[in-house]
Amino acid sequence: MDIGGAYGGGKAGGAFDPIAFVQRPTVILRAVCWLFAIIVFGCVSSEGWREEANGKEYCIINRDGNACNYAVGIGVIAFLASMGFIAGEYLFEQMSSVKTRKHYVLADLGFSAFWSFLFFIGFCYLTNQWGKADDPPNGEGVNNVQASIVFSFFSIFTWAGCAYFAFLRFKAGVDPSFSSTYESDPSAAQQYAAYPASNDNDQFQEAPFSGQQQQQQQQRDYSQPTY
Repeated sequence: MDIGGAYGGGKAGGAFDPIAFVQRPTVILRAVCWLFAIIVFGCVSSEGWREEANGKEYCIINRDGNACNYAVGIGVIAFLASMGFIAGEYLFEQMSSVKTRKHYVLADLGFSAFWSFLFFIGFCYLTNQWGKADDPPNGEGVNNVQASIVFSFFSIFTWAGCAYFAFLRFKAGVDPSFSSTYESDPSAAQQYAAYPASNDNDQFQEAPFSGQQQQQQQQRDYSQPTY
């Protein structure tokens, strides 16, 4: 991972390379999180609910509506957040303020770690309720629920990976090249060091042409007639 600039990003205003952008580990991992989120909430939304004879819907995961709603909820938010962070990866290089980059990295770190924890809770919750559930009629929706559980488990590690990359960025901090021009330019100090420091014991040099002026004055004194 490139950590050469401020919080792992290059200097603002650089040329945008789309090929290099999609090859970044952070962008690839965000895309994987986006795909897994679609599977988690899509499978439960499409086949996780059944309708009884009286027209009332129920969740096939042990008839626990909270289980289905939880899977859909964390999946939809993860889907939207993944797209937002992918856009943030593009805008990150355009952030000229170091403080703005720091706030973005901290937000990325906090959200990714928290959502990894929520997917862990969701995996345990769905697995527990699915183990207690009766088999749906004709086995409808079984594959969808199992897929949602499996990709909830995978999402734990993908979001944890995003948090790890954010931690590396935060640890990288600010590169010296983003300091002020004077501080980062070593020639500035050398220019001032080129001049010798003054010393109280230094003697004043004799002014130029002072010796010649004294000789000319003595010659004029001798040339004057004496009485």
